[in-house]
Amino acid sequence: MGPSPEAVARHPHLAAPRPAGTVRVDLHSHTMWSGDCTTTPDELAAAVAATGVDVLCITDHGTINGAVALAAELPCRVVVGEEVRSSRGEIIGLFLSERIPAGLTPSEVCTRVRDQGGLVYVPHPFDPMRAALAPEALSALVEDGLVDAIEARNAKTSLEHLNRRAAALAARSGLAAGAGSDAHVPDALGAAYVEMADFDGPATFLPALTGGSVVGHHCDPPRRWRPRIVPSTRAY
Repeated sequence: MGPSPEAVARHPHLAAPRPAGTVRVDLHSHTMWSGDCTTTPDELAAAVAATGVDVLCITDHGTINGAVALAAELPCRVVVGEEVRSSRGEIIGLFLSERIPAGLTPSEVCTRVRDQGGLVYVPHPFDPMRAALAPEALSALVEDGLVDAIEARNAKTSLEHLNRRAAALAARSGLAAGAGSDAHVPDALGAAYVEMADFDGPATFLPALTGGSVVGHHCDPPRRWRPRIVPSTRAY
């Protein structure tokens, strides 16, 4: 089943035919397990169904609990991830099995991701309104071969030249270019993703991502705050 009319109205690119044999993968999203997001499992499931996203990387701040809990509950495949606050800015680990604590150096975060067999994904580089990695820290990680992919389109980044700068870094460094909605509300899901060949784990994910196409637009709806029960972010 294709995307709903309401989802297409918000994100017109969802109506475009996808290339044969590809899946749509959102590499960066959040749930109510993130401290700055109130999206419930039911709301997330409805948003996934409405957009037709095939794979959702759940990358909550400081925890993998939401991704683990929802892996078998959503109408799409889930990649367990975490957006980690390093000592120099945020780094996303994908295909994780253990939480990575905040406050480590960037290289320590990347090493812990790799030690789990995961992939290192750098979100919203160069965006001064976000907790982006410090430019010199990002350069050092790239030079040391500790980065697997760069977020070439973050749907919440309002200045398009910043996304273009990130895409240029990925191309110049020979790194995969990713895209994510960075959705903190259900309506933002579907705003950005990569159309890429299917995969069955981190070993096949990276080559598929490298050959994929970044799709998306700017989308940062207001967050309607409300009372909620805050889930635990302690490691399982």
